Amino acid sequence: MRAVVLDTESTGLDPKAGHRLVEIGCVELHHGIPTGEIYHVYLNPERSMPQEAFNIHGLSEEFLSNKPLFKDVADDFLAFIGDDPLIIHNARFDMKFLNAELAALGKALIPFERAVDTLLIAKQKFPGSPVNLDALCKRFQVDNSGRLKHGALLDAELLAEVYVELMGGRQTSISLGAASQTNAQAPQGVRANRIPRAERFFPASSDDVARHKTFLEKVKEPLWGQEKST
Repeated sequence: MRAVVLDTESTGLDPKAGHRLVEIGCVELHHGIPTGEIYHVYLNPERSMPQEAFNIHGLSEEFLSNKPLFKDVADDFLAFIGDDPLIIHNARFDMKFLNAELAALGKALIPFERAVDTLLIAKQKFPGSPVNLDALCKRFQVDNSGRLKHGALLDAELLAEVYVELMGGRQTSISLGAASQTNAQAPQGVRANRIPRAERFFPASSDDVARHKTFLEKVKEPLWGQEKST
């Protein structure tokens, strides 16, 4: 099954207030495993950049001034995501911006039902605990040391790793090293390969083993302790 992990950056919080997208980052998954295929583009929002937004993602008006408009990349973006599920952290934010941009071009909106919101999944799995992306990276030991500011591509790559862990773990993962940082500077929509990182293992601690042994000793007449009948 194919799915696309997606993240965006914008000039603000609400497209109804005139805010626009400035970056889209996507990572392709097959059966929960990153394939190395990505889509990434910076966008000229055709408006000023509020200081509050700049402080979050660091994308200036000057940097974005020569980047493509959303209308110039819309078809390529839609072709990349296809009709597959979209894995998004806080999906309502990204979906409202994407659909506002599509609506302005007279294109069909993306049904919200396509979104798999990892924020909601994390809240259900870890009630009462922090579930922002940094907190989830820490919980699952995903290396987010390169996340000095928000960035759509980097955040999508991190979320791809977090999502697989939320779904029960993985056999392989994506690399978040220098290659990712290089591609994050690409001025146009790009696809690139990622080199899988070595598998990580999470052996039980000696305390966990001891507690498990104590628990087993309390089980009365366990099936595993009975001789098999012939």
